[in-house]
Amino acid sequence: MGGVTLRVNGRELRAEGLDPHTTLLHLLRDRGLTGTKEGCAEGECGACAVVLVRPGEDGRARYEPVNSCLVLAASVHGQEVWTVEGLADAERLHPVQEALVREGGSQCGYCTPGFVMSLFAEYYREGREGLDPESIGGNLCRCTGYRPIRDAARALGPPEATDRFLARLERPAPAVERFGYQVDARRFHRPAALAEALEILADEPETRLVAGGTDVVVAINQAHERYASILSLEGIEELRRLERADGHLAIGAGVPLSRLEDELRGELPIFEQLLPLFSSRLIRNRATLGGNLVNASPIGDSPPVLLALDAEVVLARRGGERVVPLDRFFTGYRRTALEPGELLREIRIPRPFPTISRFYKVSKRVLDDISTVAGAFAVTLDDARRVTKARLAYGGVAATPVRAHAAEAALVGKPWSPQAVGEAQVALDGAFTPLGDHRGSAEYRAAMVGRLLDKLWADCQGAAA
Repeated sequence: MGGVTLRVNGRELRAEGLDPHTTLLHLLRDRGLTGTKEGCAEGECGACAVVLVRPGEDGRARYEPVNSCLVLAASVHGQEVWTVEGLADAERLHPVQEALVREGGSQCGYCTPGFVMSLFAEYYREGREGLDPESIGGNLCRCTGYRPIRDAARALGPPEATDRFLARLERPAPAVERFGYQVDARRFHRPAALAEALEILADEPETRLVAGGTDVVVAINQAHERYASILSLEGIEELRRLERADGHLAIGAGVPLSRLEDELRGELPIFEQLLPLFSSRLIRNRATLGGNLVNASPIGDSPPVLLALDAEVVLARRGGERVVPLDRFFTGYRRTALEPGELLREIRIPRPFPTISRFYKVSKRVLDDISTVAGAFAVTLDDARRVTKARLAYGGVAATPVRAHAAEAALVGKPWSPQAVGEAQVALDGAFTPLGDHRGSAEYRAAMVGRLLDKLWADCQGAAA
């Protein structure tokens, strides 16, 4: 037996004998904190949003909103959580709550707690000027009451100097320390070092790894998957490093996508095109590139981009590691080159970055949707504007994310021009045999393969951008 302890709304919450599959959402609701709602159990609606106190800059803390339906409660043992019940002071509402009341931003009220928590984190965001629409991009209002919610968000001024939540940010966030326990035959591990994780994997190769939980916990919630052993990567600092070496950019497999947004802004343009389309900020605060790659979905958002950038992955195991080019990592439908006892430690993107790079996602909705077809293109030009290297990568057109090798070869050595693009499109014709489903027919997907290359040329208009 083991106890999971959290600090919730300033008070200790302890749960003995907690099943490792229990989400933070269900733990909170079981303890009477029912302001946090379950809407979809897959991170789409934001009704379950809560705020974690996470490390910020210069030893300070910051507030990070997350979908509690996708967070295993044991993963955040020892951490600090705030829910909608903890914001008001006696009879005085928090300024975010006051603004929503004043502007009529609550209708049926089901979504309101999630909006409150997302806006709470935005209210205390360092350097905030006005409203970042992304801050509530993961919160769904079924009553279509977005205008008054937006008005409330825009009406928020700066926090008062005496605000207790502002004062909390002056202190460090809780450390994510080593933790583990067993309930009946089910084990939960949260190691604090990569070496320890690899030892556990070597001894228990069937252990299910959880990083952000944005895929694994959906399977727990909706497919009722259960595992004899779960290993949370939450506390492994080696997996959360972002380093710039002479020959490559190294991204730890556990770096959250929202951190990539912040720290790679202006450095890698194709990432700036990818990440806003990679679900909501609530998801990106938890989701990782490593998890997206290991998931190996043929319609994942990041694999085409990383294939176009010629990325390679570092696979670690007890006693050593190996480097695998990403175009050899996917071995079949939702299958990878990972062997028992291995985990994906790092993604490496070679420098220099390409001259031209673009990511396109064809989907039913512009934002927060699953792609029908995705295309990522990277073209390197010499001083004479001749193509020296080309990478054309697609998702949604085969059993795995895949490169169009023949079309790449058709571009190399040619002046960057409509004629070269046309020759590449000829090589693309019939290169893939996509399947049809409710998102798009096979014929539609096949047509998009060439049309996205047209879009690349139209967007670039021959410019080195």
